[in-house]
Amino acid sequence: MTEETKNEFKVKFRGVRGSYPCANKKFMQYGGNTSCVEVNVGGHLVILDAGTGLIDLGSDLMKEHIISGSHLMERKPIEATMLLSHIHQDHILGFTFFAPNHVPTSKINVFGTSNYNETLADELAQLLFTKSFPIDLGDIAANLNICDINDNECIILRHGSEPIIKNTCDKECDFEVAADDVVITSYKSYAHPQEGVTIYKIAYKGKSLVYATDKETYFGGDKKLANFARGCDLLIHDSQYTTEDYLNPHSPKQGFGHSTFDMALESQDYCHAKKVIFYHYDPSYDDEKLNTISKFYGDIADKADFSYEGLEISIL
Repeated sequence: MTEETKNEFKVKFRGVRGSYPCANKKFMQYGGNTSCVEVNVGGHLVILDAGTGLIDLGSDLMKEHIISGSHLMERKPIEATMLLSHIHQDHILGFTFFAPNHVPTSKINVFGTSNYNETLADELAQLLFTKSFPIDLGDIAANLNICDINDNECIILRHGSEPIIKNTCDKECDFEVAADDVVITSYKSYAHPQEGVTIYKIAYKGKSLVYATDKETYFGGDKKLANFARGCDLLIHDSQYTTEDYLNPHSPKQGFGHSTFDMALESQDYCHAKKVIFYHYDPSYDDEKLNTISKFYGDIADKADFSYEGLEISIL
């Protein structure tokens, strides 16, 4: 780890679309790929969700990997921690086509929550492999470790060791965090059909990022999110609909498990987040529509911004 990467906490948006990818010239400005956010923090690569935006990230990682050495075993291995909010198709579509998964020197740790009857590995195997892909999950070349994480657990990323999982409720648990540790906490929100969604917080050197996609914020605010994200530097919040579309009397979106732009701003106020990023746009919202919405919210640029593929933000 260099001094430069040690002091790095950078976010890059790889996919910002919800529901399904949009391969259309009307979606060039904001992008048509589904959910994926790249976070380089303290010398670690953390990937939030595995939508189709993951594919381009994998291609970029492979380019860096190839130029790092002449032969496979001489090259710098690709290492990543992947956090899945949930396993709806738009959040996992890129997983099988993530090129580092198919390189034997890669080390990929995947975390997420599962239902009561199956593990996350079992669910991914059934959804993405077996009958829907030419190889099985067990045939992946990389050192792939898929782990279930619960509400009362956190992940510590420490250099020179595998991710450490700590139970935050255990009073006897030694929960000391070193200055260079990246701490990932999470909680399960049930405001998204059918199994809920996991909200993540990444904290490093007194700065924090909260990833809250695919959640429907309650009218009057979500106290659990407010407590979890309080004072965060960056809140990435689901903003699938305008308020008008959400409350449309002919085809209302209430109960779909997604928020509006106004709900995202309301969450920012409750959380006292320094900045909120609108995220997970409805696939019917093309560039023209999003530009119109952006103009409407133009006077709050200091506290909110619209995500788009390639947007980079430095937190530290």
